[in-house]
Formats: sequence, structure tokens, C-alpha cells
Amino acid sequence: MSTGSNDRLDLAALESRVDELIKTIDSLASENEALRNQQAALTAERATLIEKTEQARSRVEAMIARLKAMETR
Repeated sequence: MSTGSNDRLDLAALESRVDELIKTIDSLASENEALRNQQAALTAERATLIEKTEQARSRVEAMIARLKAMETR
């Protein structure tokens, strides 16, 4: 009798552990998706900032060139 009772307890413990693992997997999958979305947004923001930096650099270089041209006059 005690073996059957132990088997039921073991099975219940195993079932509980499997349920915990499923919850953990679901939680990690959700977190992973959120992190991937955040990474995509940050990558897009980085690209935008790089483009703006290049535009600003070009404008500054053009201003410097104009100032140098004014000095030589």
C-alpha cells in the first residue's frame, strides 16, 4: 500500500514540477519576445541617430569650408 501511495506522491510532485517548468518556459518566451522587440527598436533608433550624425557632420564640414573660403578672400 505504501508503494502505491509513494507513487501517487511522486507523480503529483512530478506533475507540479512540470507545471512549474511550463510556466517558466512561457515566462521566458514572453520575456524573450519583449527583448527582441526592444532590440529591434534600439537598432532602428541607432540607425536614425547615425544618419542624423552624418548629416550634422556634413553641415559642419560645409560651414568650415565656407569660413575658410571667406578667409582667403
